[in-house]
Amino acid sequence: MVPETGLPHQVPAGTDAVVVGGGVAGISAAVVLAERGVRVTVLEAADFLGGRLGAWPHPLPDGTEQVVEHGFHAFFRQYYTWRAILRRADPALRFLHPVGGYPVIARQWPEEDLTGLPTAPPLSLLALFARSPSLGVRDVTGADRMLALELLGYHAERTTAALDDVAAADFLARLNLSERARVMLFEAFARSFFCNPRGLSAAELVAMFHFYFLGNPEGLGFDAPDTDYLSCIWRPLTGYLERHGASVRTASPVLSVEPAADHRWRVELAGEAITTRHVVLALDPGGLRGLLDRSTGLRRVAPQLAARVGQVQLAEPFAVSRLWLDRDVAPHRAVFSAVTGEPTLDSVTCYHRLEQPSRDWAAATGGAVLELHSYACTEPDAERATALMRAELAELWPETGAAQVRHQVLRHERTAPAFPPGGSGRRPRVRTDARGVRLAGDFIELPFCTGLMERSAASGVLAANDVLAEHGAAAEPITGVPQLGLLAGLTPFTRRRRGAR
Repeated sequence: MVPETGLPHQVPAGTDAVVVGGGVAGISAAVVLAERGVRVTVLEAADFLGGRLGAWPHPLPDGTEQVVEHGFHAFFRQYYTWRAILRRADPALRFLHPVGGYPVIARQWPEEDLTGLPTAPPLSLLALFARSPSLGVRDVTGADRMLALELLGYHAERTTAALDDVAAADFLARLNLSERARVMLFEAFARSFFCNPRGLSAAELVAMFHFYFLGNPEGLGFDAPDTDYLSCIWRPLTGYLERHGASVRTASPVLSVEPAADHRWRVELAGEAITTRHVVLALDPGGLRGLLDRSTGLRRVAPQLAARVGQVQLAEPFAVSRLWLDRDVAPHRAVFSAVTGEPTLDSVTCYHRLEQPSRDWAAATGGAVLELHSYACTEPDAERATALMRAELAELWPETGAAQVRHQVLRHERTAPAFPPGGSGRRPRVRTDARGVRLAGDFIELPFCTGLMERSAASGVLAANDVLAEHGAAAEPITGVPQLGLLAGLTPFTRRRRGAR
């Protein structure tokens, strides 16, 4: 989207805003607003920025300090909005480097490497069919052609109407692919959105397949930082915001947001209150629901906001285990591997082959730094999840079975949004029925197809643009992938509609 011509770049002097939440969505909103002359205050409840991309220092028993993260994230090259925000910290994005191979590994089948495919669709799809060991003639000829057309023919309105009420697991089963193709190619993909396929809308699965593969001119390759997120993202972006006059405050939980005089809002914290014209609520779904529960005045003036937030569901918990081991893994192990077919383990990352601080620790000790991730974890706590993930990894990478854990940092949280069947059209949107209050986050319903970190960043920029529009300033441009699938004009739903005329 291109900014309106003739509109001023800056807002009038004295414009202020409070951004509640210092994750990707909140910081993206704050960056755009601060650049345009808005006096911004960012309030983050945790003592570190980043949300699910957060990072914080952690001392090891040997006296060294490592920065640990909330979990490994892939920085895909079609994350145009998020990368534009990151360029404020590093215009050349020098801290991002290709990860290399991206294998999907399983106990019962040889690995599937999804890297190296042509970037441009439909060549990427043709190359996948030609190269993939998991796709055979039976999958091409025996698949349900009508459902396959739905998968290849993303169209926001029609895809939602046809598939939103269907669970992704049922959609994949009805595709009639072989078990190997379904598990190796599609179930691993579906779980990477922090959802069990049984609780994920098939329309959302098709949208993400379009965004990450079929509608994406950048291909499936992704990059990752060569150092910790705190050093390369959150400290530089904090400095950038402060140089533009913003105040960034961690360990500052917001107790409530209430209407104030003159169309302003009172943001209550422990022992103080901030009044502001604009509020951007950029919290995770549970945090947003809790804030609304405590904000009786906001609920009263914004019943639609309260109703929509009340309908947002949380995905199953995710577990992240960072392990410092006494020995290395086999030299041929990939930096990042998706895991499929296991009850708990969904991915393993060799941090000592990814980022410099972990690389230095491994070189000094002869050990390894692994991160195990369960995206939709059914275990009750981090200790149980870690034990199961370690056991499952030992079946896949036998050399890890005898490794001793020198130190570990375990997390088990339920903060990711679910996209359940039947949920489209009911999720919160950026603009609310409370004048001056906007929402941002990766669960916000946006007017275009995007996902994960990019959805967070785009929602933050859209929230900032809504503030700018109220003051007559030009919008910040947003670039996205093509919004129609390869076969959008030939989907079964399209044919049914044409036949009904």
